[in-house]
Amino acid sequence: MKNMNKIFLVAAVASSLVFTSCLDEVQPTSGATQEQVDASAKATEAMLYGMPAALNFYQTVTDQHYDWGYGSIMHIRDVMTEEYAVVQSNYNWYSSWCNNQYQGEGYLRTQFIWNYFWKLVQTTNKMVGQVKADEKSDLLKGFKGAGHAFRAFAYLDLARMYEFLPNDATNGQVSDTVNVTNYTVPIVTEATTEEQARNNPRVTREAMAKFIQADLDTAEAFIPNFSRRNKTLPNLAVVYGLKARLYMWLENYPEAEKYARMAINESGATPLTKDEWLSTSNGFNNMDVSSWMFASGTVKEEDVVQSGIVNWTSWCSNEAEFGYAAAGPFSMVGAAFYNKISNADFRKLSWKAPEGHPLYGKNTFVDPSWAEQSLPDYASVKFRPGQGNYEEYSVGAAVAYPLMRVEEMYFIEAEAAAHQDAARGKALLTTFMKDYRYGSYSCKAEDKEGIIDEIFLQKRIELWGEGLSFFDYKRLNKPVTRRYTGTNFPSACQFNTTTRPAWMNFVAVQTEANNNKAYVGWNNPDPSGKYSTTN
Repeated sequence: MKNMNKIFLVAAVASSLVFTSCLDEVQPTSGATQEQVDASAKATEAMLYGMPAALNFYQTVTDQHYDWGYGSIMHIRDVMTEEYAVVQSNYNWYSSWCNNQYQGEGYLRTQFIWNYFWKLVQTTNKMVGQVKADEKSDLLKGFKGAGHAFRAFAYLDLARMYEFLPNDATNGQVSDTVNVTNYTVPIVTEATTEEQARNNPRVTREAMAKFIQADLDTAEAFIPNFSRRNKTLPNLAVVYGLKARLYMWLENYPEAEKYARMAINESGATPLTKDEWLSTSNGFNNMDVSSWMFASGTVKEEDVVQSGIVNWTSWCSNEAEFGYAAAGPFSMVGAAFYNKISNADFRKLSWKAPEGHPLYGKNTFVDPSWAEQSLPDYASVKFRPGQGNYEEYSVGAAVAYPLMRVEEMYFIEAEAAAHQDAARGKALLTTFMKDYRYGSYSCKAEDKEGIIDEIFLQKRIELWGEGLSFFDYKRLNKPVTRRYTGTNFPSACQFNTTTRPAWMNFVAVQTEANNNKAYVGWNNPDPSGKYSTTN
């Protein structure tokens, strides 16, 4: 398979270029007739809904079966951790990310991630550029606010994934004169010209943070004018949630704590109950559940659903018998991680208990006869096929998956508080766990480091498979441990690191430097093959 993935492209246009000529065709609304205003609003609304559609871009770069949008990026981030194991299988299109192979600038996998994000940014730039800064219409200002929030969402991911941070395998000093430590990605806006994009350097964490914060400030000011139809678009609570994520990245803990609480209060959302969590028909596949603040959703007409096997359900729901996961690369929880979870915690029923375990036989399945025979120990049953339909892809693959849940905000609030006052952080964690997860919970840690580690653990249990734990590993400089007695990780990916893994510093595709001279000599070092499975 690797022969299909090595590429050396000389492209005519950089993937990050933004073409703005189509924006000039929209009629101005200031002093326009009502007919013109209505037409402009409809055109802008089409761009507005182009943003959530962009989360499910299908085959942006290639026909490889990992090229199906943002959900695939989430899956990539998850398999880079120590709590998300995948059964060894020839059907696993994500094995290179599990095994730390082919992560350099000349590979199609690298190009997929880079190109996908810049296409997402381009989509948000079109939305932002569609509405003038002095727009008088509240409706259009609301649309603009949503555009700025969505762009901040994309850039916050890009910045945290591509920022080079120190690790135990690669060095940020890439040449005698260049050190890429704390550099993120170039900034491309609705105003960026092709000429500027061809000489557009990576920016520092500080510069990127200032840009993202400005987007979120604009969103905060304008988005109250926007009433979203469903959770596929951001609202004010999501803006607050993005600010909470931003400030955690920046280690500005007072602001992170403040905005996490504001997100909780503004959202009106409540943490998932045991019945909601374990539902075989609506478990983690329906954005109408109580705790979801922001989500991506698909319908049966979309290409990713019609593909049958190249979509969220296929890869993330082991119980979808039509999907990839059920054909062999089952998603599992790491065995050591599973053993850290209390048996009193209903979240532990998200994974099939091994025979002989106190929870054996207590899992619920959409098709018990198949699951009990076919699912391996520790296999996930967290993400159910749509409507519990495990046979028809047109129903089972038409699902939603979460981008932000209110529970994340509780954990951000607790950790941010703990960095300032360990006892206060511990109290917030304990209250959440006792009120919403299991009444017998007790945090045994007393010191600041131990309390933060406990929050990190509980947050990973909560958000397993949702593409978010990656950011905490990288931010907190946590190692990954996959080689241990009783491990269920395949031998090819049994790496033990001593710091954040080098593979969490993503590499830009070679075509960026081909077309953007400011990137030449400024890429992150290739982490591929830098770790051994024997030491």
